[in-house]
Amino acid sequence: MTDSAEITKQAKSNLAFALQILPKERREGMVTFYAFCRVVDDLADDLDRPIEERESGLAAWQEGLEHGFVDPDPLQREVVELMGQYDIPSHLLTAIVEGCRMDLRPQRFGTWEDLSQYTYKVACAVGLASLKVFGANDPASERYAVALGHGLQLTNILRDVGEDLGNGCRIYLPLADLARFQYTERDLVGRVYDGRFVAMMAYQADRADALYREAIEVMPKSDAKALVPAEIMRSTYQALLEKMRGDAFKVFNQRYRLSKARKMAIFSKHFLLRGGSAA
Repeated sequence: MTDSAEITKQAKSNLAFALQILPKERREGMVTFYAFCRVVDDLADDLDRPIEERESGLAAWQEGLEHGFVDPDPLQREVVELMGQYDIPSHLLTAIVEGCRMDLRPQRFGTWEDLSQYTYKVACAVGLASLKVFGANDPASERYAVALGHGLQLTNILRDVGEDLGNGCRIYLPLADLARFQYTERDLVGRVYDGRFVAMMAYQADRADALYREAIEVMPKSDAKALVPAEIMRSTYQALLEKMRGDAFKVFNQRYRLSKARKMAIFSKHFLLRGGSAA
């Protein structure tokens, strides 16, 4: 098993689950790409390592992607080969690294427009690069990937509110939206759960739902088969969003997940729509 395959196997993420539907060669390419995303994200989040070391590691990735690695490790070699094989622009991968670097120090986002610059880097850029490996060729698929990326990352943010507070007091919710519901940053840090919080979270969930609807509306029929892995992700995260909404967003004391049976039902539905072949 390659390093990237092992990283993907250990992650047990929704994306890794969705990749099973891809033909073998494209699946292997996405395994490498996912491993890259996982490694740079874990590097940014590793609180056991000094922040200077994490900054240096991410800077090395960015430098290597932009100008070439001097002494690449096995994963870096795989990533460079992947970029060449599928003509993936380096700026998409460096955007992902830049997004991870934004996580090194706690910051605040004033508005959704501010936050969307972050979600573009850590999610939309992932989607745009994935299009290359999926074999999606219609330019409209880029609009799909951007809308879906924003929606997926916003759903992640809602799910991880409590976890992020415990990880360096990270707050991704736009402060203007907190103010809209007269819910303060101090309330959030204090994990105040009341009607204001639920209303504010529902407002964010409505935004995520609108992004998912936009993705569906702009998805080109010509790339429908190539985008099945992305559609599995959309269905999975929309179900997760509805689960949180139905439980009134009790995100301070639990991490919402879908059962394996629910995920398998979503996978099976899209597998049949794709034509039943992943070989």
